[in-house]
Amino acid sequence: MSLKVFDGFKFAKLPTPIHNMDPRAKFIMTMGIFAAALLFQNIYALIVIFLIQLPIVYASKSWRKWAGSMRAGLLLAVLIFVMNFVFGSTFVFSAAMTLRFVTLMSTFSLFFMTTSPDDLGLALEQTHVPYTLSFTFTTAVRLVPTMALDAQTVIDAQRSRGLELDRGNFMKRIRNYIPILIPLIVSAIRRSIELAEALESRGFGASPNRQPLIVLRMKATDYLVVTLTILMVTLAVYVYLYVPLPILDIPIKMPKIFPWF
Repeated sequence: MSLKVFDGFKFAKLPTPIHNMDPRAKFIMTMGIFAAALLFQNIYALIVIFLIQLPIVYASKSWRKWAGSMRAGLLLAVLIFVMNFVFGSTFVFSAAMTLRFVTLMSTFSLFFMTTSPDDLGLALEQTHVPYTLSFTFTTAVRLVPTMALDAQTVIDAQRSRGLELDRGNFMKRIRNYIPILIPLIVSAIRRSIELAEALESRGFGASPNRQPLIVLRMKATDYLVVTLTILMVTLAVYVYLYVPLPILDIPIKMPKIFPWF
């Protein structure tokens, strides 16, 4: 079992133009790619949207982590393709839905890999999101890699004790994960209690008017990225409404197993 998909939530500070961007500009760029990917079912359009991200990944110098995250999500991508294909979709449509998932996973992975949780929290506060909500969100982002590391540690420990996770039928494999879930739940509860006690000891929420030490300011490059994102989304909507895209026709279709679907 690989948990490398959660590497996409691990931030590492690098001196790149993508890391130095304002989190608000990066979020708008991410949501623009997200909206464009949801807009199209045409596989050619989805390929173009996916390829748009590659220069951004290259500029962020995060090829290794990005590629590891994509490889870790490969099993889920295959599952999406198989489920679409088995339940009566064509081969091309199933491939398009899989590519849409990969594109969405890639853009959010890139956002979290290049955005500091501290900067993300500041951006949420400056957009008038209540501090308690922004703190909850950024804390969850920080804890995801930690929980993944804990899960991998428990899995390795249980395997060293002879637990075989990949043996048996489907129900047997589900039962095999019970010795992993119980330590993880206990660890999560213990960590949440420690976090709550630490916040209480520091007077969390005592002052309703917090003033951040650092104030984020968007630069000219950030405004340029926002402008290009708006133009990209506008172009995507125009193409979707008025431009007939070529259709890849591969007449392969799995017969429906359940005719009532």
